[in-house]
Amino acid sequence: MKRFILPTILIIILFIVYLNIDFLTNTFADILESKPKIVINPANNYAKNYKFNYVEPTNEFTPYSYQELINIIYTVLNNGWDNFTFYCPDEYKTCINDLKNISENEVLLTHINNYVHPYNSFKNIKTTYDNEGEVNLKITKLYSKEEIKKINQKVENIINENINSSMNDEEKIKIIHDYIINNTKYDSLKNDTGESEYKSNTAYGALIEHYAVCGGYSDAMEIFLNKFNIKNFKIASQTHVWNAVYLNNKWLHLDLTWDDPVASDGNDYLLHSFFLIDTTNLKKQDTTNHEFDTNVYSEIK
Repeated sequence: MKRFILPTILIIILFIVYLNIDFLTNTFADILESKPKIVINPANNYAKNYKFNYVEPTNEFTPYSYQELINIIYTVLNNGWDNFTFYCPDEYKTCINDLKNISENEVLLTHINNYVHPYNSFKNIKTTYDNEGEVNLKITKLYSKEEIKKINQKVENIINENINSSMNDEEKIKIIHDYIINNTKYDSLKNDTGESEYKSNTAYGALIEHYAVCGGYSDAMEIFLNKFNIKNFKIASQTHVWNAVYLNNKWLHLDLTWDDPVASDGNDYLLHSFFLIDTTNLKKQDTTNHEFDTNVYSEIK
């Protein structure tokens, strides 16, 4: 009887291995793999699901090109993650150098940020990496949780008081455009000195404190556009930022800052000169402050 025990045990072991071959193969592969597994958390409620020409969400977090690095950074921001770790593969020889160039390029990071919901946009990105190819991103967001809570309540109140289901998207945009301008003053002190008592570069300044510069106007408008499920992003020139809106199958410019001019007579004015206009008409209105990189914002060139 004993001579049959060992063969029987071996048969049972082989049968167990057969049933679990995929699990065992993956386990051994993970053990042999020199780089740890990447942890993927769910996106938050403010993540956009759009693909843009310049950036797009990705599920692949092992980069093999410069563009794939940009898409990873965009995805981390777009998903609202505060921290993220990924790894440069050995095959991508210039990965760390490319990443260093991206992380030190404030203009490029601003462009990436312009495709992200304001609540997921960054105030600061800290990028660290080691010789083994491990990359860590730490995001400090522009908006605090308390600011988001107050803005969201204000946005809901404005929508409930001014928007109804019979309106089309253009009508909704116009009402919000006019509301923000009529209830916000341009923060000239912030523009002139860089200092202000208001958070005027954010939607909090525009909607809660009622003072804004271009960043505040455009963020406030974008929050409403996102609430209305209207595809959009922000555009940045060297001196200015405004909104791009996809409406009736075309991309149009929307600039609340320039429709809320600072008048020398002290009066408040509401204009529609930069309300949903194409690029040709934008250039007719202004050729300096609205000069943007068409390689980045190619949808609206």
